Formats: sequence, C-alpha cells, structure tokens
Amino acid sequence: MPKPRKVCVVVTARPSYSRIKTALSAIKDHPDLELQLVIAASALLGRYGNVIEQIESDGFEIAARVYMVLEGENPTSMAKTTGMGITELSTTFLNLQPDIVVTIADRYETIATTIAGAYMNIPVAHIQGGEVTGSIDDKVRHANTKLADIHLVASEEARDRVIRLGEESDRVFNTGCPSIDLAAEVQRNPDQNFDPMKKYSGVGETQNLANGYVVVMQHPVTNEHKQSRSHVEATLKAVRDVDLPILWFWPNVDAGSDGTSAGIRSFREQNKAENFHFFKNMAPNDFLQLLDSTKCLIGNSSVGIRECAFLGVPVVNIGTRQSGRQRGENVIDVDYDPGSIKKAIEDQIAHSKYDVDPIYGDGSAGSQIASILAKSELRTTKRLTY
Repeated sequence: MPKPRKVCVVVTARPSYSRIKTALSAIKDHPDLELQLVIAASALLGRYGNVIEQIESDGFEIAARVYMVLEGENPTSMAKTTGMGITELSTTFLNLQPDIVVTIADRYETIATTIAGAYMNIPVAHIQGGEVTGSIDDKVRHANTKLADIHLVASEEARDRVIRLGEESDRVFNTGCPSIDLAAEVQRNPDQNFDPMKKYSGVGETQNLANGYVVVMQHPVTNEHKQSRSHVEATLKAVRDVDLPILWFWPNVDAGSDGTSAGIRSFREQNKAENFHFFKNMAPNDFLQLLDSTKCLIGNSSVGIRECAFLGVPVVNIGTRQSGRQRGENVIDVDYDPGSIKKAIEDQIAHSKYDVDPIYGDGSAGSQIASILAKSELRTTKRLTY
C-alpha cells in the first residue's frame, strides 16, 4: 500500500483557523492523508487570543511551532515578519518533508508559506484565492495564486478570476469556504448554549444579552494604517448611542493595529462604556453562534461578507477593507462617517435576519478539500495559458 500523503497546513492567525478547521478534521480522518499541522506567527501569541489553545483543545496534534512575528505593527514589521517566516518555515518544511503544503487566504504571513514551499519544490495548495478586496491583500492573494499548484477557491467568481490569471482550469476547484461548514453547523443547531462573558471573560461590565446585542469587529486597513485610530474613533462614536450591549472584538496584528487599539483604550478611559464588553477571541463555533444571534455585525471583517451571508446576519461594513469582495444582500456599505454608520446600524437592526445566501459555499468544503488533496496530481510545473 502507498504511504499516506503528508499534508502540511500552516495556520498563521486567528481567522485562519476558522477558515480551515473543518478541512483539518477531514484531512486528519482521511485514510490516504497524514496531517502535519504547523502553527505560526500571531496564532502563537496570547495577546491575539490564544488560538493555539483552541486548536489543541479541538484535538489536533501540532507538528511544529514557528515564531516569526516582529513587533511594530507597521509596514516595515510586516515585511520583516514575512522574511523571517520564509527562513523559519523553510527549516520546518525541511524537517517535516511534506508532500504538499497548504496556505490559507491572503494575510501577509501566508506569502512566506508559499514562497518557502515553491522554492523547495513542494506542491502548494492555496485556499481562498481569486478574490478581490482593494488592498495590499490583493497583491499577496494573487501572488499566492501564481506560486501555488492547486487552487481551492470559495466561489465561482473567484474560480473564474484564478483561471483568467493563467492557472489551469483542471487545477482550480470551487470547494466553498470551510468556515461556511461551521456556519452550517450553527444553522442546524441555532440555540446559543454558552454565556460569552463567563466562558471567555474579556474586559468590561457584564451584559444582559436577553434582549439582543450587536457585535463589532474592526481591523486596521494596512494601506490606510496611519488613519486607523481615526477610523475606529468614528465607529466608536456611532455605536456608543446604540441602546444594546456592544460586544467588541480586538483587532488583528496588522499595520495600524496599534492605532486601532489606542483608540479603543482611549475611549474606555474617557467614557463610562457601560454597555461595552471587549473580547480577544472565541472558538470558531462559539463565535459563529454569537454572530447568528446578534442584531447586527459592525466593522470591516470578512466574516460579515462570508459567514454572515450564509447565516443571514445583518452587517454594516465600514470603509475599504472589503472593497470589491463579492457580497450578499445582508451588507450595507458605509464610509468612516459616524452619522452614516449610525443610520446603517439602525436600518439593519430594524431589518432583522436576511435570507440565506450560499455564495461562499454550501457547508461541504472541508471534505471536498481533503478529497482533492488526496487525489490531485502532485507537481510543481505548470502548462502556461497566458
């Protein structure tokens, strides 16, 4: 019997885990695959939510830990982190000898995974290529696409774009997004079965969620990082008048996150903020369960575009971070203007739930990805189709 293919999946950040969790389970359980799970970058750092603890509690064995984040939260530190990542991941791949490497989405750390794999002649599979957001992430995402050998995209629009980039059509698969698998699980069991403040603590006064709440998740925009503080201050000004508990999640480790964090801390110091509660992170299923019951999601996270479309959650999407990304009817787009943000929040709360929109998958991505990784021809050469 042939040996199982060694599939090395590199998780580098908090959102990446939810984007790959069901695929990890499917790879782990597949008889023809061996999972090599590498945890790297901010996924190892407690200040961004102890993602590694969640991963271990979910029963995954970690093959390697790669420390590669340079402090600074600015474009220079992002570039240097990427360089450190190439160095450290190359050593990791040399030690693990994987048959295929899997990289996820478009964060700056992901390009380190792809470059290391490509230069070491290891076939690379890229999840969530072919999308457009109008920021530096587009360059990283498309560069990952050109360096990758197997493409596991989340929508038909994304598949068409990857093929137009010159990739072979029989190597581009629309599996949907694995995070939609989790959303489908939540949809099948919608009753919230945990108290987020008891389970995850966080910072702020205990909130009574019985009459509803809103969730805020706002990250800095890397090519607008100098405005990150003013951007979050506009959102804070808009949501402070919402007469509901506000559950706010800390930003990702990107250029400008120090400005976003400073704006939040200053607001807490200068205002009573009695209806605010702040969290670093939650387990993916818990977070989606929380979202499924919210009156509205506010901010600029891709979860508003992806999972919330499937769950029908009303979303107020602020600014340019998700510009160009395909979206459902559940999203209202606004600029960094407190009045516009406030009006959109009021409209979305009044609207309540939207219809389910499966533009990013039907809930079967994880098993599809494992099957493709088990059956696809492993090669690093391409038939150029420019």
